[in-house]
Amino acid sequence: MKVRIGNIVIGDGNPVAIQSMTNTDTKDVERTTTQIKRLESVKVDIVRVSTPDIESARAIKEIKKRVNVPIVADVHFDHRIAIEAIKSGVDKVRINPGNIGADWKVKELATVAKEYEVPIRVGSNTGSLPKDLDGKMERWEALAEAALREVKILEDARFYNIVVAAKSSDAIETIKAYEYIKARIDYPLHIGVTEAGTYESALIKSSFALGYLLYKGIGDTIRISIAGDPTMEVIAARKLLSFLGLRKEPQVIACPTCSRAVFDVEKVAREVEDILFKYDKLITFSVLGCFINGVGEGKHADAGIAGVTGDKMIAFKNGKIYKEFKKEELEKVVQELVNGE
Repeated sequence: MKVRIGNIVIGDGNPVAIQSMTNTDTKDVERTTTQIKRLESVKVDIVRVSTPDIESARAIKEIKKRVNVPIVADVHFDHRIAIEAIKSGVDKVRINPGNIGADWKVKELATVAKEYEVPIRVGSNTGSLPKDLDGKMERWEALAEAALREVKILEDARFYNIVVAAKSSDAIETIKAYEYIKARIDYPLHIGVTEAGTYESALIKSSFALGYLLYKGIGDTIRISIAGDPTMEVIAARKLLSFLGLRKEPQVIACPTCSRAVFDVEKVAREVEDILFKYDKLITFSVLGCFINGVGEGKHADAGIAGVTGDKMIAFKNGKIYKEFKKEELEKVVQELVNGE
């Protein structure tokens, strides 16, 4: 089954979309728009914004005029906020089964969403499970059942434009919940580990859970939740999809360094990543700190560089030496290698 979110289509074999979320006050249109544009610059596909009140929902109308990506309204407790967001032109709304309230509220929202052709994401998480499920079964099962129960309410209202998410802060619980849901419904799934933590912890936890799920064919949109700059979420998600072969992105591999390295491998590798970032080519680029193993270690890469002396490097392509160059020529040489010059 596929679902359209603005100009993005997910599910039914479409590319896995990358999502992030603003951390600004949505009513502050200027700051929120600026942050969304930053997310656009690193190639986000979908952006979610907090809508804790009617004023935030109404601000979406102006935000939509200034950005180019689909906007999702994140709604808790009050279904009327979701309805207002839909009328303000939002591309999708997310509701939480643990706090959105009585069935009639969900059905009322579904009626408006159907009229405006706006999808609803049912997003459960372990931080707000329905009281009648919390503690009555294993958390991952309660997480999944909460989402499935809300899906049934929407289906009873003859609403099928649905995306489902079931996030835990525990990677194993997240995996189990999504496997359980995938075996029971065919709606697109937005996958992620909620409250994953600061940068390093979030990367490790999310890469394990999301990497496993995606490898198993589970997941149509992803978010790597990081406590910090949301642009880092998008960059991390792009790399994960690239490593899984689900997105065409340049990949930089680098040696772990030793005393033979004649330059700062980490620094140069990051410089190369920055240069390659603007390309949509599926290229593997190797950065090696010394010439001793140079081309041999990098022969499986499409192209790469290796150190000769502190100022001199060699560039290689398809396992053969391309040229020797000076460090200050790095950007020019990398571009030549990528463009096939």
